[in-house]
Formats: sequence, structure tokens, C-alpha cells
Amino acid sequence: MAHNGMVQYTIAEMVLELDAITAHVERIADDWSNGVDYGGLWASKLVSAKYHAVESARRIVKLALDVTGGGSIFKGNEMERLLRDTVLGPVHPANSNVVHEIVGKTALGLLGQPPRWG
Repeated sequence: MAHNGMVQYTIAEMVLELDAITAHVERIADDWSNGVDYGGLWASKLVSAKYHAVESARRIVKLALDVTGGGSIFKGNEMERLLRDTVLGPVHPANSNVVHEIVGKTALGLLGQPPRWG
């Protein structure tokens, strides 16, 4: 299977995705540990890293399932657990809607201000 060009391409996609999220999460963790002063941007930085990691993990697992096939979805298979965990990742705080609200409001300088409608 490893010699199949499409399998190689899919594995490369997984590695590229993992490299990107690893760099993002490590950067934010390092900045946090070293006391980098992002001030009011910290909320956006933290939820952005979580969102990026979860969405990328979902793509990686989906690609892994494409390679490993349907047998991977049965209970007791590690891929089944990874699939279940990554499917549930977006609902943990902050969920995708809240992430977009925090990041959008932060980018527009509106985080912490009362809503216009309401």
C-alpha cells in the first residue's frame, strides 16, 4: 500500500496538516509560557489555536480513514476512537461559532463591547 501514489499523496496531506497545527499550537504555548504580552488579543490567540488544531485533526483523521478503509470504524479500533474524538472536538469550549465571534470581534476591536442589536 505504501507504494501507491495516492496513498503517498494522502499521507503527505496528513503530514502537512499536522506540521501546521504543531507549529501553531507550539508557538502559542511558548508565547504563553514566556509571558508574551498580547494583551486583549490573548483570547483570540488561544481559541484560534484550539480551533485550528481541532479542524486539522478532523481532516487528518478523515484522510487516515480514506487510507485504512471501513474496518477502521469498528469499536475497539484506534481509528474509531480518533474519529469519535475529533468529531466531538468542535463542540468543546469554545465551539466553532464562539471562536469565530471572538476572533472576529477581536480583529474589529469590538471584543467586550455591547452588541449593536440587543
